[in-house]
Amino acid sequence: MKRSQPDILFIQVDQMAAAPLPLYGGRHVQAPHLQALAADGTVFDAAYCNSPICAPSRFSMMTGRLPTSIGAYDNASELPAATPTLAHFWRAPATAPSGRQDALHRARPVAWLRRAADDRHLPGRLRLDAQLGRRPARQALGHQHGQRAAGGSLRAQPADGLRRRGGALAVQRLYDLAREPDRKPFFLAASFSHPHPPYTAGQAWWDRYRHEDIDMPAVAPIPVEQRDVQSQWLHASHSADLQPVTDEQVRNARHAYYANISYIDDKVGRLLKVLRECGMADDTIVVFTSDHGEMLGERGMFYKQTFFEPSARVPLVVRVPGAPRVQRVATPVSLVDLLPTLMDWAGGPGDWPEPLDGASWVPLLEGAAGNGKGGRSVVSEYTDMGVIAPARMLRAGDHKYVHTHGHPPQLYDLRADPQELCNLAGRAETAGIEARLRDALLAGWDGDAVLADVLASQRRRLYLKAAAAATEPRANWDFQATRDDSRRFVRAHGAAGAKALARFPFVPPPEPR
Repeated sequence: MKRSQPDILFIQVDQMAAAPLPLYGGRHVQAPHLQALAADGTVFDAAYCNSPICAPSRFSMMTGRLPTSIGAYDNASELPAATPTLAHFWRAPATAPSGRQDALHRARPVAWLRRAADDRHLPGRLRLDAQLGRRPARQALGHQHGQRAAGGSLRAQPADGLRRRGGALAVQRLYDLAREPDRKPFFLAASFSHPHPPYTAGQAWWDRYRHEDIDMPAVAPIPVEQRDVQSQWLHASHSADLQPVTDEQVRNARHAYYANISYIDDKVGRLLKVLRECGMADDTIVVFTSDHGEMLGERGMFYKQTFFEPSARVPLVVRVPGAPRVQRVATPVSLVDLLPTLMDWAGGPGDWPEPLDGASWVPLLEGAAGNGKGGRSVVSEYTDMGVIAPARMLRAGDHKYVHTHGHPPQLYDLRADPQELCNLAGRAETAGIEARLRDALLAGWDGDAVLADVLASQRRRLYLKAAAAATEPRANWDFQATRDDSRRFVRAHGAAGAKALARFPFVPPPEPR
């Protein structure tokens, strides 16, 4: 059934770097369903998150605004109820999230018309922890790098249960949508926590890889004193100064990480199969991406939180059935562009009340002139745990410029130096490029003001945390998903509704000739 407005399946995973995937040239990861999606869609080669940490990245993507412009400073930040999001924009069609969203947004029960499951693996309450400059509670890394079987830690087991349930309910939601008579266009957000740490993997996915074939990082650990200042801060923040990680732990972690990518690939394949089974594949736009990447041992670093490519660059594949397209896009883009793109697909922004920091991908998908590395730039920001000053990054053309407020900058030529080993900042031969990128990155952005606001936010939260310490029970905003089985199953007395409630959309028989 051809629709005037598209259905959209948005698949987002957590902490998946682009480089290991075969669609980006990775030689070890098995991800055939993502490869098939890429072959039928458009791959963005230079897609970035707008903050290399979970919640600020997702807040930014949901609002079309850069993190510091909406106070999304860290994973303990709250997205105020008065902040418009893409769920509000898509309010007329059927919207539903399933799985992790990381948006503590009290307006979500209004914004998301239907929610298939709870959307956090953390408790649904206001977190009040100060973040900037804080060493994470997880002090030791080594124990997370050697697990093979599913549920290698107690923390992994509840998280895995939510992951599995979110995926199953996303599949069920597609079936439910397929049999709704006269339904409106849908936006279904299916979000998965894999391959986020802990580095544990189910045995079935672990066994897809021979341990001896797992590659080691392309860039060996860099001595701490030779690292940039932000990397030095993160080294201490993650307690690598207290407990070094061994080569075998690195290989185990990468093995589990690859296995979890294959786990995600199976989930993607299942969702795409259901679209085909329900006859919706030809009318549904599919977007696949991640909230940020993962260093995975490169440069001696794990997790995210940095602007180096493995952490800040994300996979992005878009399939728009029946539309003109290009196979690959080299132009830099970012997740803050998602909302403008949705508006483009929906026919325009309507009465959207806020400015937008991104730009639509649609011209790039259709092969507009300028589909190269110039013409657009992207910004990413970081003010979360482990650093003691706001940091900002600009990717423009082949170059990346990193500003850590009050500290020496970094400038890299990604074409000549894809591993980002040669800092060109301060060199006479690149002074013009550096000045241009610095001016573009810092225009309208005041590092002193951002730092003051971050610290003020922390003081408020610490005060509220102390005030609330004696208050029990704390407010809990966990969402309890329910299902209306009267709409899901055909009852003996409801034969008249069998067509509407059939497992697949009812297809009338052809007229007799």
